[in-house]
Amino acid sequence: MTPLRLTWVQPEDLLGHELQQALQDGREPSAIAARWQSAGGPPAPLRAGASTQRASRYLRLLAEDLLDELADLPSSLAESEPTELSKIKALCRNWPAHPTHPAQPAGSRAAGAMGVPPLERSREWERVGADGTLSAPVGATSGGLGAGPPASGRGGLREETPPTPAAHLPRLEAAWLGRAVGCLLGKPVEKLSLTAIRQLARSTGNWPLTTWFTARGVPPELLAAHPWNRRSAPTSLAENIDGMPEDDDLNYPLLNLLLLARHGRHFTTTDVATLWLDELPAGRTFTAERIAYRNLLTGIDPPHTARHRNPFREWIGALIRADVHGWTNPGDPAAAAEQAHRDATLTHTTNGVYAAIYIAATIAQAASVGSTGTHDIHHCVRTGLQVVPPDSRLAKAINHALRLTAETRDFDTIVDELHTAYADHHWVHAIPNTALITAALTHADGDFTASICRAVSGGWDTDSNGATAGSIAGLLTGSPDALPDRWTAPLKNRLATSIADFNGIGFDALAHLTLRETPHP
Repeated sequence: MTPLRLTWVQPEDLLGHELQQALQDGREPSAIAARWQSAGGPPAPLRAGASTQRASRYLRLLAEDLLDELADLPSSLAESEPTELSKIKALCRNWPAHPTHPAQPAGSRAAGAMGVPPLERSREWERVGADGTLSAPVGATSGGLGAGPPASGRGGLREETPPTPAAHLPRLEAAWLGRAVGCLLGKPVEKLSLTAIRQLARSTGNWPLTTWFTARGVPPELLAAHPWNRRSAPTSLAENIDGMPEDDDLNYPLLNLLLLARHGRHFTTTDVATLWLDELPAGRTFTAERIAYRNLLTGIDPPHTARHRNPFREWIGALIRADVHGWTNPGDPAAAAEQAHRDATLTHTTNGVYAAIYIAATIAQAASVGSTGTHDIHHCVRTGLQVVPPDSRLAKAINHALRLTAETRDFDTIVDELHTAYADHHWVHAIPNTALITAALTHADGDFTASICRAVSGGWDTDSNGATAGSIAGLLTGSPDALPDRWTAPLKNRLATSIADFNGIGFDALAHLTLRETPHP
């Protein structure tokens, strides 16, 4: 019988990743690395989630001991890269102010604005049918989802007004669609090298990238050298697309809709954990999320779930969960960042958290009135940067990307520069991927097609980068009708998922559900 080799949890693999993480976050791991190497310990897999061979019992026990020793090493970056929200705010002198317009009181919600009495809603939320329609509520709860009183703020580039429900609804649908399109575009080339992506696209005349990847016309010898992503190609190449297949980049926004519906805007990190245990299949988690899930099952409480033997705590997983926090706080990037922080700290620390709050704040700004139009992507990104500690590695990476896009016309040159600068980072790490997302959006001036194609063509975590770029650029278009049909038609307004009862839901229905969790003045 072939043994099960579960990815992202094998101690001998985690140790190699943690040694690399220590080098990046200001610890000195050389003595521990020498002990591991002298014992015959393997390096971390470069791209796969697990090494092919199981290590000996001795090496596995040694790896666990060394993981704990690495956790105790002091970091020279501790002061400039905190995880606690209060310390992050103390470093961010221009942390955005909460808007001064009156917030809607708890219980008076966007749901009421759409003709659904807010008190007539189930704690289990609406049931979503296989055809993507919403069924009637089956219970009642107040939800308690209204925005709290305005908090004091210390900065902000300018205050924006949240849109009316009628204005926000089409933008939400465009954001959901954009997220799905960008994700699907990147799926067949996930895990592939930058060279492989360029060669595959060029072989079909699709470079610079402007449309879906296809296997039609690719020379067999090129496919043999650079095969498509094995799991994704059957549902994501142009000739195979039939609706939006399941992906964690869409599963987490669905979970966060449930989170807001069940626990309200003031949810806790423990609420996130409880929801995951109730609704998220363990096999649908990866990297930091899988480690945190395992930690929960062994009795470890948040936020220690993010730290215990978790070398992926600065990877991209928290970033891909940030969109709903931005979508449901239009014009209030501070609130979006605070929500994203409570979500992210279940699984991530420092720069992994910063990536999530940066994206949430950027999206909240993009969702405000006055942010439609390609020129405003630059303002949105500057707003997002206000919630990132200025001396952190992520802030430096984002600023590096912004300098490159301001100075360099050719996007391939920008990508090459980024890959050179972050060659020592894993392809799923938040720092290089966030820099690439920023470069793609700003170099494209927020144009939808250009944004998602640049994000995917830059490599690394292609489906996640495409999804985030698509969400932001889609939101900025203002309407699903503004998205080209060649991107949206193949999705057939249908999303596959294993989350709750969402399987088969349409993106128009998701926009309505998101609007219900959005306060309005």
